[in-house]
Amino acid sequence: MDIKRFDLPLRASTKSVKQVADAADTEYTLIYTRQTELSWVRFGLERLEQIASDSGAAMIYADHFDGDAPAPVIDYQKGSLRDDFDFGGVQLYRTSALKEAASKMDAEYEFAGLYDLRLRVSEIGPLVHVNEFLYYELETDRRKSGEKLFDYVDPRNRGVQVEMEAACTAHLKRIGGYLEPKFKEVDLNSVPFEVEASVVIPCRNRVKTIGDALRSALSQETDFPYNVIVVDDNSTDGTVDVIKSFLDDPKLIYIAQDKTYHAIGGNWNAALHHPRCGRFALQLDSDDMYSGSDTVQKFVDAFREQGCAMVVGTYRITDFDLNELPPGIIDHREWTPDNGRNNALRINGLGAPRGFWTPLLREINFPTTKYGEDYAVALRVSREYRIGRIFDVMYNCRRWGGNSDGALDIEAVNRNNLYKDRIRTWELQARIALNSR
Repeated sequence: MDIKRFDLPLRASTKSVKQVADAADTEYTLIYTRQTELSWVRFGLERLEQIASDSGAAMIYADHFDGDAPAPVIDYQKGSLRDDFDFGGVQLYRTSALKEAASKMDAEYEFAGLYDLRLRVSEIGPLVHVNEFLYYELETDRRKSGEKLFDYVDPRNRGVQVEMEAACTAHLKRIGGYLEPKFKEVDLNSVPFEVEASVVIPCRNRVKTIGDALRSALSQETDFPYNVIVVDDNSTDGTVDVIKSFLDDPKLIYIAQDKTYHAIGGNWNAALHHPRCGRFALQLDSDDMYSGSDTVQKFVDAFREQGCAMVVGTYRITDFDLNELPPGIIDHREWTPDNGRNNALRINGLGAPRGFWTPLLREINFPTTKYGEDYAVALRVSREYRIGRIFDVMYNCRRWGGNSDGALDIEAVNRNNLYKDRIRTWELQARIALNSR
């Protein structure tokens, strides 16, 4: 076999990547990113090299075993821009592509060298996923999916994230997907509304938490009229009884969905298109609670002051009893007015709670899905419109056993990541087309 192996950490420097490229003198170069032992199933490496040759891949990677447990990975696509995309530990590069990409690396990164290499190689040729289990390694990060979720906003990782954003932004500029900081203006008063804001609470089988959410929403203090729209998607656990116990409050609007498929996105659409929905539709998940009685007021003030079509706030991670959990406050400080919408293609979310200008959302609509629907809408809004920010804590995000993303198995994690990569791919394609016009 015409392969030479090098070991590099995922957070490798530009210097170390270029050293590998200089030393590579075989047809293929294998970069191994784990610190644990690598071993192959019989003829696994030969199979990887064979498919690399047959497919013309610029880089190739494969499903594998984590110890004895299957560890499948997902297909790479144009929108697979996350710096934490899981290739497994083995990345097999066509050496000519590796050298060409490394020769063009013109920024000196301490952490983003391998990420920069991967993006540049993807501009040269395809990154091919072999959905066969070809090798054994050990994953050293054993945290649950809900604990890994916030790594990219952890202040301790800020230096790494600044470099990753720079590398991704440069890639977007090279492929025509970068958006300059130019935005459409919005006339927030262009359409009359009965109330200024609606708190939207989609729910299904949340008997343990829906009461807290409703009390939080209905106790808001504002200098304008608002209402609360709770959309129940065929709950079977007593959630509806709890909702009905609040119906003596005239601010509450209850929507009971029919038996067809809605998911979270469809429940949001039901609220947005309700005739009593307010000018601004504000998120409150049925697990969670606003941090104070002034959250709705802060939202509307931000829309008015910042002249934007969407506002994203700041939240605190807590347990069920509202005790703070690490990493604590999630404020998405990485968001900047000039580059936030470009960096949004690299990260897995824009933050919460979210508020939307209802007339625009009635045109865009949420995708009818139960995961990633908010991310898809935020990317679409940011393509043309300014997104405002509030850096005060407005929301308590409660992590508990009933959360949908607290401890997912690998199949669920892969399914979610594949869908978000598709969302990014579609959005990237639209932005490239927009720029070409």
